[in-house]
Amino acid sequence: MKWRNVLWVAVFTLPVIFILALGFGHDPHEVPSVLPGKLAPNCQLTDLQGKPTSIVAYRGKPVVINFWSTWCVPCEAEHGVLQQAAQNFGERAQFLGVVYQDEAQNAERYLKRKGSTYPQLIDPSSRCAIDYGVAGVPESFFVDPNGIVADKHVGPIGPADLARAVNSMLPRGTP
Repeated sequence: MKWRNVLWVAVFTLPVIFILALGFGHDPHEVPSVLPGKLAPNCQLTDLQGKPTSIVAYRGKPVVINFWSTWCVPCEAEHGVLQQAAQNFGERAQFLGVVYQDEAQNAERYLKRKGSTYPQLIDPSSRCAIDYGVAGVPESFFVDPNGIVADKHVGPIGPADLARAVNSMLPRGTP
């Protein structure tokens, strides 16, 4: 009778232990993306003033698309990094903020306090986030001048990684 109980416990616990073991050693922030190397999804969004725009409108220069929210603490930590980079790269690269699962009014109040040096877009139904495979915020996507997703960064990005990603998409010899 005892061996039967042991067998049942083994049948149910060993698969669970096996599945958990597969997950150990993987960084949960490194969510795989199928987008690098593929054409960036062309989302139709509006800016905070209600003006429609699309991602494809920025083709011809590198684009940094940052999904963020006002309730996201790591987003607040990276906000200054993105603002500074947008100023440093100027016209050589386009930065876009996409407000994720948040209200336009919240974003407006937040940006009034924190400042904004690049367009902030609203994704009210999260369709753009779904198209990009966003699992949480912050997430940044780097789209080359031809509209191809060059890379993705999950979590708050630091100044060195951000500069490296944008510089890798600039034409050679660009200062």
